[in-house]
Amino acid sequence: METKAGGKEKFFIVTRGKARKGFSRGCIGRVEAEIQHGELMGLLYGSGSNAGSPKSGGVVRSDDTYPLTRHQAQLLLFVSPSSKRLELLCNPQLFSAICELSQDDLVVVKHKKGHMPGLVKNLMQIGRKENQEDLQMLGFEVEFVESDPTPSKKPVPLPLFNAADIIQVVPAYSVPVGLHWRDSHSGGLNRKAVSRINSMPNMGSRARQMMEMQSISQSPNSSHIRLDVGSMVEVISNTGVTVYGVIRWMGVLPGKTTESAGIELDYDVNGCSDGMHGGQRYFSCKGNRALFMPVTKCSPDSRFLCSPTYKESLKPKEPSPACTYDFEEDAPPIHESQALSLLVGRMKGIQGHFNSCYLDATLFSLFSSPTTLDTVCSTRKPTEQPISCTLRKEIINRLRRQGFVPAASVMKFREQLGCETFLTEEKDPEEFITVLLQKGLCMEPLLKLRSRGEMFQGAYTFQIILEKEQVVQMPTVQQLLDTSFLSCDLKFEETPSCLIVQMPRFGKKYKMFPNIIPSTELDITDLLYNSPRECFICGCVAEIECPQCLPDCKLQPGKIKQYCSTCNTQVHSHRLRQGHCPRALVVPPQMHTDNSVPRHMMQLFAVLCIKTSHYVSFVKYGADTRSWLFFDSMADRCGDDERGYNIPEIKACPEVGDFLSQTDEELARANLSQADELVRRLLCDSYMFLYQSQSMQIDK
Repeated sequence: METKAGGKEKFFIVTRGKARKGFSRGCIGRVEAEIQHGELMGLLYGSGSNAGSPKSGGVVRSDDTYPLTRHQAQLLLFVSPSSKRLELLCNPQLFSAICELSQDDLVVVKHKKGHMPGLVKNLMQIGRKENQEDLQMLGFEVEFVESDPTPSKKPVPLPLFNAADIIQVVPAYSVPVGLHWRDSHSGGLNRKAVSRINSMPNMGSRARQMMEMQSISQSPNSSHIRLDVGSMVEVISNTGVTVYGVIRWMGVLPGKTTESAGIELDYDVNGCSDGMHGGQRYFSCKGNRALFMPVTKCSPDSRFLCSPTYKESLKPKEPSPACTYDFEEDAPPIHESQALSLLVGRMKGIQGHFNSCYLDATLFSLFSSPTTLDTVCSTRKPTEQPISCTLRKEIINRLRRQGFVPAASVMKFREQLGCETFLTEEKDPEEFITVLLQKGLCMEPLLKLRSRGEMFQGAYTFQIILEKEQVVQMPTVQQLLDTSFLSCDLKFEETPSCLIVQMPRFGKKYKMFPNIIPSTELDITDLLYNSPRECFICGCVAEIECPQCLPDCKLQPGKIKQYCSTCNTQVHSHRLRQGHCPRALVVPPQMHTDNSVPRHMMQLFAVLCIKTSHYVSFVKYGADTRSWLFFDSMADRCGDDERGYNIPEIKACPEVGDFLSQTDEELARANLSQADELVRRLLCDSYMFLYQSQSMQIDK
């Protein structure tokens, strides 16, 4: 359906960024010139009846746009408001199918009566082309399968729909015929007869139509298609009425010997239930919609049968590697110079499936970039467990060699975790991390924590525990960790190789702080037991620590305070500090007061975020401050909830690195309302921060 005119023209849609010289998100323009600094100079098309006429010119960053063909621009220009254009663009599988529609293709459109099936009859040009710069909009004339097949004596104009009104596309069974063009100002209507059989009678409050193409007998034999829970089916009753629905349950009913299916119908039918049968509940749905039938009497929904080629197009494709990968051989960590080319894009990362985003985001955070866990993963044991083998071959090696892990590999791994809830429910990342490291990798606890001078305890993650009033309104991770350790009287027994810090939030919704500033470096020197520490005042070796001095507004609040004996006397001579209870520190005997104290630093390498039960992750893939990636295992979806699949996506987000490169003072003064969207998401939705020891860090 690509027009020949304007083949060399370049069009675009603005996808992000602030409004600049007339260009805002969702507006469509035509490139006039490409200027320096990655910017485009173009004409902006307006909206409404004069949408096809250029409204003004302006400049926009090329990074903030998405390129369009002339045909795509014409289709999107007819879509209004502009936010709907962006929504459609976020579903590339559907948009691509809409752009390739041919006459008599079956579509489902949004209509005031609901979602209606119909046939595309014409592609219509909308608006006059008075000037060469004008861009005519394009819409689709769609003919519904009417409930009354009696032809009308007076031709009825076909309803016109824009591209965003189409929610599903199913190719016609016959050989596609080119669309007939008709201008909105011309007279006649070029139409082709539609083959149909008797329509289905009304049932309840809604009416559905059954239609059949003459060539349906040439389609694949539907009896060979396996039906499962989630399959869309049709059932023909004894009276000849066809009803449609989705299988919600399969099994053998009491008193029966053959398999039955519990079907949730598309509409109400008298005599049906809400999922109950014989006094027992098998699934839940609206009343008068649950029908139980033998599986042998169920057939695939003929309204949406399509060719094998189209079915294959709906399945997630793995990247086509130039060579055959050996997933048995351990893949080295992805180098910083190769990360963007291998990982960035759609169908990249780990594909989500069935409440798996908590697991996908955690695995990507731990293994997409070089971390201290690589040494453990690459060390094979004589009797390697199936779960660790699957983790290494099916997930880590696939991710590092192909940049993509299919949902099947993740489901196999979830099955081996040994708990049914890992397959069916959304879990907390800290619970998964403990099972992964303890059972999957047979690792000792990452953290050894000493409480009040007693023997240490092991843990895989650390939960921040404090009172909200103990720190500032927008704290850093360093402040939260220091305050929590002092409040709970905890110390690290030794420097951890990996430190996973869980933020103070409860459940999926409540969080103690609206924003938390990530500390790209954590200084844990003052949190180590039996390690030399520096006097807060003079810099000599500290001998005394005072928890009550932590929030002192005159002594840098939020900073741990420890003193040499001289400074301790001076500080606590103040009348407001005379009630403090300093405690002695353990000073290594070999330390001298004039020795410099070594610092123990941890580097941030990933952040897990959550919003409305959906987990995503930010990962630092290299040494450069701007080397950050954003990963969402369920960024988009192809197909419906029952038979579709999730589309994972990875984006480069150097703006995150730019923001975090600022000083603490600059971060505290930052206007978050003007920050980039991903930066705001990082600060607002942070759930876990992942650090690794600087001394043990693997080269990237």
